[in-house]
Amino acid sequence: MNKVLRRVRSLPIRSRLALLVAAAVAFAVAAVSVTCWFIVQGKLYDQVEEDLRQALRMPGLEAQAEAAVNECTRQGSGNAPRNAYYEVVTADGEVCVLPYSKGVVKVAKGDRNLIGRDESFFRDGTDADGRDVRVLVLTGLTIADRVQGTTSDAALLVALPLDNTKATLNDLALVLLLVSGVGVLGAGAAGLAVARAGLRPVDRLTEAVEHVAHTEDLGIRIPVDDDSEDEVARLSRSFNSMTAALASSRDLQQQLIADAGHELRTPLTSLRTNIELLTRSEETGRPLPEADRKALLASVKAQMTELAALIGDLQELSRPETDQHAGRTRIVAWQDVVESALRRARLRGPELTITADVRPWYVRAEPSALERAVVNVLDNAVKFSPDGGGIEVALADGVLTVRDHGPGIPADELPHVFDRFWRSPGARALPGSGLGLSIVARTVQQAGGTVSLGAAEGGGTIATIRLPGAPTPPPDVP
Repeated sequence: MNKVLRRVRSLPIRSRLALLVAAAVAFAVAAVSVTCWFIVQGKLYDQVEEDLRQALRMPGLEAQAEAAVNECTRQGSGNAPRNAYYEVVTADGEVCVLPYSKGVVKVAKGDRNLIGRDESFFRDGTDADGRDVRVLVLTGLTIADRVQGTTSDAALLVALPLDNTKATLNDLALVLLLVSGVGVLGAGAAGLAVARAGLRPVDRLTEAVEHVAHTEDLGIRIPVDDDSEDEVARLSRSFNSMTAALASSRDLQQQLIADAGHELRTPLTSLRTNIELLTRSEETGRPLPEADRKALLASVKAQMTELAALIGDLQELSRPETDQHAGRTRIVAWQDVVESALRRARLRGPELTITADVRPWYVRAEPSALERAVVNVLDNAVKFSPDGGGIEVALADGVLTVRDHGPGIPADELPHVFDRFWRSPGARALPGSGLGLSIVARTVQQAGGTVSLGAAEGGGTIATIRLPGAPTPPPDVP
């Protein structure tokens, strides 16, 4: 049995479906055929029994039975072949056949045991030649012996042959067997055809998956009817969505690599140039003037700092989009994060006036990532603020606003400010990698908030960050 199950499981899906359909139809046809055969058998036997009852109602039957017993006792019986069997069984076991009986029916032991009880019942039996017959036994018969002047109990047996009935049932069984076989074969063929038609989309999906596996072509799509809502259509849509997401991810990855390579090339080229100048001066024995040497070393240090910042930003952006750092998140006092970022911003822009109105607000976020995001927003404000300008920072009811008085951002550039490596044409001469606001947007989104940049009234730019939270920490947070 286990071998059969393993063999069935190893078959293709369409073959298994066809086999299951054929098995189900075979079971149903077999059940209907067997039921039909038994119903017809019951009807035919009912008809035979009704014929036996009619034969029992033949006029003068009891008188003829009594005469047959008297003749049987004295002389034996003659029996003319007829369609029905008639015979009498006496209490002492003697069998007397009526003259017009077709033959002799074998007497069952129960027939003699019930003599004198005035009962009638049907049973199956055989005649003297072994042919099947249906027998009606009437046990309440009283026979008068004309010679001795006494009476005795006897049983009257009336029987009809079952040759035609058996032949009809055999023919019916053969017909049902043939019809069942044709039905099962037809069901198997139909099941195979239906399985092929139903699994054709799965075949297309398999071919698409194999094509992607061999060629890495993520642009392939499976045609799907927009009105279809079956499982195969849903699977096809899911596959199309998956390949689209993978293609987009690969494009973003390639774009990130290209942009990172472009951004890394600038500081590396500058570093190489400055180092070559220093090396050449050492090799030729003509040292650079002290002022030029200090300027070169300062430039090298600045380029290395920019390169380290760029690598750190790339590492931050290389983290998965899904929240795989949920274990690092906790309830954070956002006002403390803002105060820490303000201290760093004041060190970077000592010539600026930075005012702050910070009120308590507690959020769930990753502390280091949140502080980095706030620092990036403040760095942008410091970078684009004019000398002696001011920056206003406010935190209230979960909304952080950072407003500067710089040149502002043109309206056509606002949709791109959070793109990776995007830098305004007017800011490309300033230090930076173009990744700061991308990191801000990602961090805020992971914390369940929103971030936006817009033009401030009176000039400059205002950055707005909204994070869900509460003005007081939860009871279980110290």
